[in-house]
Amino acid sequence: MTWRPRLVALDVDGTIVDHRNELSPAVKEAVLAVRDRGIPVVIATGRAVPGVYDVLDKLGFREGLGVASNGSVVFEVDPFEIVHTETFDAREAVRRVLERVPEALVAVEEVGVGYRVNRAFPHGEITGEIVLDEVERMVSQPVTRVVVRAPDHDRDEFSAMVEDLGLDGTNYYIGYTAWLDLAPDGVSKASGLDEVCRRMGLTARDVLAVGDGHNDLEMLEWAGRGVAMGHGPDELKAVADDVTGSVDEDGLAEELRRWL
Repeated sequence: MTWRPRLVALDVDGTIVDHRNELSPAVKEAVLAVRDRGIPVVIATGRAVPGVYDVLDKLGFREGLGVASNGSVVFEVDPFEIVHTETFDAREAVRRVLERVPEALVAVEEVGVGYRVNRAFPHGEITGEIVLDEVERMVSQPVTRVVVRAPDHDRDEFSAMVEDLGLDGTNYYIGYTAWLDLAPDGVSKASGLDEVCRRMGLTARDVLAVGDGHNDLEMLEWAGRGVAMGHGPDELKAVADDVTGSVDEDGLAEELRRWL
């Protein structure tokens, strides 16, 4: 294989860290070894900005650019500076969801700070400063991201309800639980990474991207080499160039060692 990555883009949950937010020594060692070879590592995650810093602190470095909120936010890591955002009018989408699931929890991102929420989310699911607010006020202005959570519903039931709503004008992702991410139409981790590449003088072909979720699908299709984690959904594996081990098998470390 003559191709080599000039940029590594990594999802966080289920890729770098496990579902307890724990980082294995093998994955940390592999990520740092890639950096030591002079290959920049960019976090590309559904997490908001504070969640990016959480994983960077676990890895032990703060540098370069980060992609947060499924591509809606691109920022300089140190010092923190927002370099690109995409916003949308979330009022209609949120109204439709709450008509169907009136008990749902809603969170609107405050870029670089945290979230405004209508009620408390389960512990640890969102990070940063959390402020209680009314939904109507939360979505009265364009936003970068909305999270809707329905803890009393299972994922499949919630997914079926959401898909039946016809959420035109938004890009949305269903998580591993009854979790809905709403983003601007056309925005994804791939579009955020496109902005990163533009600023670095690179192209999609230069990028190795690794992820495990439905919100990684566009990123893996876009990248020069897209790798799905072994526990990822079949739809993700279908568009990937390769499949590595699961997060419990340190699959990210397995892939990164190819390039060392």
